[in-house]
Amino acid sequence: MGYNGSCLCGEVKFIVIGGISSFYLCHCEYCRKDSGSAHASNLFFNHGIIEWKKGKNKIINYNFNGTKHNKSFCSICGSALPIENKDYIVVPAGSLDCDIDKLPDGHIFMESKGNWDNKLETIKKFDKLPV
Repeated sequence: MGYNGSCLCGEVKFIVIGGISSFYLCHCEYCRKDSGSAHASNLFFNHGIIEWKKGKNKIINYNFNGTKHNKSFCSICGSALPIENKDYIVVPAGSLDCDIDKLPDGHIFMESKGNWDNKLETIKKFDKLPV
């Protein structure tokens, strides 16, 4: 099975081949900081292969000193992109251009979550930007 993805500007395109091993919503301080949100939504492929279809030379990889935290992103638009390491591939769920058949396996690093990240399901929901 293959999962197509790209960055926001379309300069980087890829396909991940393989099955999703796990899907976590990570609330660690690093994922909150680099996503600018309550959590990062990461798909893990333990036996996947990634093929860069376009723009591999436009990818910047960042490793936060002294940690296992890595981030790959497009040098043009800043979109989060997959990270390859020796044991697995991490794919930001939002970078995919296709549907996935897996719900998240869970929230991780909850002790680091933002103090405003509570009962979010209870707040108003809008289909568009309210003006």
